[in-house]
Amino acid sequence: MMLFKKILLTVFFGLIAVHSTSAEEASEEIDIGEVVFEHVLDSYEWHISEWKGRSIAIYLPVILIDDGMHVFSSKHILETGSYGNYHIAPKGAKNEGKIVRADGSRPFDISITKNVLQLMINAILLLVIVLLCARWYRRHDVLKEHPSGIAALMEPLIMMIHDMARENIGEDDFRRYSPYLLTAFLFILLSNVMGIIPCFPGGANLTGNIACTLVLALFTFFTVNLTGTRHYYKEIFSPDVPGVLKPLMAVIETFSALVKPVSLTIRLFANMLAGHIQILCMVCIIFIMGKYGPAMTGGATLISLLFGIFLDVLEILISFIQAYIFTMLSSIYIGMARQKAD
Repeated sequence: MMLFKKILLTVFFGLIAVHSTSAEEASEEIDIGEVVFEHVLDSYEWHISEWKGRSIAIYLPVILIDDGMHVFSSKHILETGSYGNYHIAPKGAKNEGKIVRADGSRPFDISITKNVLQLMINAILLLVIVLLCARWYRRHDVLKEHPSGIAALMEPLIMMIHDMARENIGEDDFRRYSPYLLTAFLFILLSNVMGIIPCFPGGANLTGNIACTLVLALFTFFTVNLTGTRHYYKEIFSPDVPGVLKPLMAVIETFSALVKPVSLTIRLFANMLAGHIQILCMVCIIFIMGKYGPAMTGGATLISLLFGIFLDVLEILISFIQAYIFTMLSSIYIGMARQKAD
């Protein structure tokens, strides 16, 4: 269904370019970079489509704390450019795309943006999936029948993370950390897949936002360092090396511990962001080739369609791989922190 929707959207874009009354003019009017970054960056609205020159969008609530709390619809500020003492910072400004005061400074902004709404949707979906799975197990005897429906889909994923935790953390401690690892894996996987869906309630680039991946990495960082054993900290601050090397090794090991969440953050963020940009660039080829006439545009549409399907399938695979890698590395880091002295 997801690929079918993508195909329809790609063909639709192609038909627009082919039937344009002035292909040269249409190509010049479209800023490809702006189109791409509009889809991958966060915003105060959830743009759905265009109809007869009018934008169809979900205008999200703006919540500002600035001499009190100010709550209003983003429609006011997006359509007129300003609302009261606030406006959207223009392109090239210090806080480009953000709501700022008249003097350009930013108020404390806790608005429900597109990524925040996507996070809420994903959290609700994940909760529903887990509860439906638990409901099946409460009503059936697993010793007498095989899982079916959502339980059949979830059981292999759950057992995969369960076995991963057992192997990397150890028999004594893995049950303590399995719930966190499973939650992280399922949330990242669901967010990755929802980001590929081209229409509401999907399409927001949540895991391609470095703030989201940083928070996920910090959960792992604090889990590792707040539950680490005495042996773990001894290996960091007083490793078993010649005395002259102890200060140097302590610095290196401390730096290594601090770099781990950075690597988790950037790996997930960069891979998911790159995947979204690749897919959008393939669609935009149609518009780029529009100035060369209907024949070239039709050929570009076909090529974009085929490569778009290929990249969609590849992105689904990458979505799983990135969720798996994040969870696997988290379990390894936790396992290293739970090691006991020989």
